[in-house]
This record gives sequence, structure tokens and C-alpha cells, in this order.
Amino acid sequence: MAEIKYKRVLLKLSGEALAGEQKTGIDIKTLGAICDKIKEVADLGVQVSIVVGGGNFWRGRRNGEQMEKTTADYMGMLATTMNALALQDALEARGLHTRVQTAIEMREIAEPYIKRKAAKHLEKGRIVIFACGTGNPYFTTDTAAALRAAETESEVILLGKNIDAVYSADPRLDKTAVKYDEITYAEVLNQDLKVMDSTATALCKDNNIPLQVFAIADPENIVRAVKGEKVGTIVK
Repeated sequence: MAEIKYKRVLLKLSGEALAGEQKTGIDIKTLGAICDKIKEVADLGVQVSIVVGGGNFWRGRRNGEQMEKTTADYMGMLATTMNALALQDALEARGLHTRVQTAIEMREIAEPYIKRKAAKHLEKGRIVIFACGTGNPYFTTDTAAALRAAETESEVILLGKNIDAVYSADPRLDKTAVKYDEITYAEVLNQDLKVMDSTATALCKDNNIPLQVFAIADPENIVRAVKGEKVGTIVK
């Protein structure tokens, strides 16, 4: 078995990551490429859970500034469920056993989130996909990732983004932006670097959960991160 750095990880995927170049909906080729690497990691004996966003279907009040915030957030939770089911289908097509758990009950299509059941699934080698964020409006799926990682005692959060690392500013807008190989949560908060939202960042900081940030455009980075290779930025 190849040497791995982490035994249990939580992978945070944005909804946009599943859309690929089409920017909206689900791109089957992109979905398949990501799931191929999740399978590779699972085959190494790593216990994997996933929190997925819904931005490829719904961006909340950006789609209509007049919509009430709570309603918009609940619609976003439904979008995450569609992505979770798509991930489940693609992973099971690759021979993996999965469970989708939702923070809002949808018993006909998924299990309700129960911490002990999630842990048992992971111990049995099943991939657990968490949908609906925390189940509460005003909280992002970043916060859900931090919360689920803490609850399942994950050793690291693997954060696949559309940028390859943490920078001092957006490198697409500022050519002088400095790339960080390693940074602390306190520095992220003090410099307002927007790696995750501030609630999620504080939750990771308080629970000593490291965060590995890398570009999801190259799904091989998931495998590299699990093996402890230098990729992107480590926040701790």
C-alpha cells in the first residue's frame, strides 16, 4: 500500500467544481475525473467524507436580490442535494459504497445526518456525502465542512478551489499577490484572505483542523494531498 499521510479526510467541493467549463449544472466528464481520484484515495485505505456546495445550480440572492435570505438559503440546500446524489451515482458506478446524509430530512432519497452513523459508515469504508450544509440558513457549506470535519474527527479538510493556493490577494486581479505555502488561521482571519468564510475559519482554528487548499481543476491534487505531497497551501 502506498504511504498516506491521513487516514480520515473530509473533501470540500464547491458546486462549481462539478460544472467544469460549462460553469453551470453538472459536467459528467468533470464529475467522473473527480470521482476517479476519490476512488484512488479510497483504494489506498483512506476514509473519505465529502461536503458539496450547490453554486452550480443556485447562488442564493445573487439570482434575485429581492428574495428573502432564508428562502434563498433553503433553495441552495436543495441544490447541494442534487450534487450529492450525482456524486453518489458516479462513485457507485466505480464500485464504491456510499451514503448520502442530509441535514434536512429527505428519507426517500438519503439518510438524515446522524454523527454516529456517519462514523460507522466511514469505519466500514463507505464514502459519506453530506448535503444541505448545516441545515440552517445564514451558514455556508464552508461552515458545514468545518463542522462535519470536527464531528467525524477528520484529520484534515481538503479544500478544492478554482485557484491553486492561498494568496495575499486575488492573483487574477493583483499581479503582485504573494503565494503562501503555509499560513496560520490567525493570519487568514487578520488579513481577511477569504479562504473560507470567517465562521468556518474560526471553527477550524478552534478545533485544530488543518486545511489543505489546492486547485480542483487537477483532481490528481486530491491524491497528492492525501499522500502528504507539497501541493497548494496548508492552513493550520
